[in-house]
Amino acid sequence: MKHRMLGALNVSAIGLGCMGMSQSYGPHDDAESMATIRRALDLGVTLLDTSDMYGYGNGHNEELIGRAIAGRRDDAVIATKFGIKGWTGDGSFVLDSSPEYARKACEASLRRIGVDVIDLYFLHRRDRSIPIEEIVGGMAVLVAEGKVRHIGLSEVSEETLRRAHATHPIAALESEYSLFERYVEGGVLPACRELGIGLMAFSPLGRGVLTGTVRDLNSLSEDDYRHSDPRYRGENLLHNLGLVDRIQLIAAKLGMTPAQVALAWVLAQDEHIVPIPGTKRIKYLEENAAAAEVELTPEQIRLLETAIPPNAVSGERYPEGIMRTVDA
Repeated sequence: MKHRMLGALNVSAIGLGCMGMSQSYGPHDDAESMATIRRALDLGVTLLDTSDMYGYGNGHNEELIGRAIAGRRDDAVIATKFGIKGWTGDGSFVLDSSPEYARKACEASLRRIGVDVIDLYFLHRRDRSIPIEEIVGGMAVLVAEGKVRHIGLSEVSEETLRRAHATHPIAALESEYSLFERYVEGGVLPACRELGIGLMAFSPLGRGVLTGTVRDLNSLSEDDYRHSDPRYRGENLLHNLGLVDRIQLIAAKLGMTPAQVALAWVLAQDEHIVPIPGTKRIKYLEENAAAAEVELTPEQIRLLETAIPPNAVSGERYPEGIMRTVDA
């Protein structure tokens, strides 16, 4: 597995998003998920992405990862998050970015994962009632105390990112980035390049639609998050599947799967971008990991970007309640 730098942190070129092992994408199977995590480590996939709220706030995902990496701590780079305490009645998040809560959440994550230090600690969502300098200052104390090695932010604006980095070095920004979602290209990604901040790209497969395997909501379990995803609903889905069909044709000509082509496109955008596709199955993990070896030509990149131009996707990327928590 090739490696890349997120700030000063060395990680595998492709990581593993672990959220779906505990929530949002149908029933979970701990034994299967643990086997997938261990297979990831065998393949050299070092970066494991989790959060204290994955598992609907009960810490299940962190505990799962802790069990999976037992005896193999040195093989894994653990990225986890704090800042979301629960949900409001209108489908938004209850946020707490305070230094006091950061300490409490960090210590709880360390216990659940069963490690002495978190490699990369993210603010999951910013509570905009607290200055970002105060938030990052609290996280920096955790670094000074040896509880955290590097800090990151998730879903923040260019302005917030710059102010945060001026307070304490930010190793990585975690935001959505794919052929389906390119909003970071406007100002956030250029700022990352300027400041030496890596980008952890979540949902690099468009929450599964870019794999070509999801054609309608009837194939998803009743509790699957995508039933509420605007891009998976009604006319939006029909339009977006037409875009996916174009990627499938290109992938077939290249002798790759649509997922591999989509991940290779993300990797080609910058050497400090690390996609973290989520899966709980070894089959898809292995398919995704193989994309690290793909090097697209400029012409192939042009074909993909012509197939799905910026802003071609129909529908907001989150339901309204969650969109309100994005610091854009």
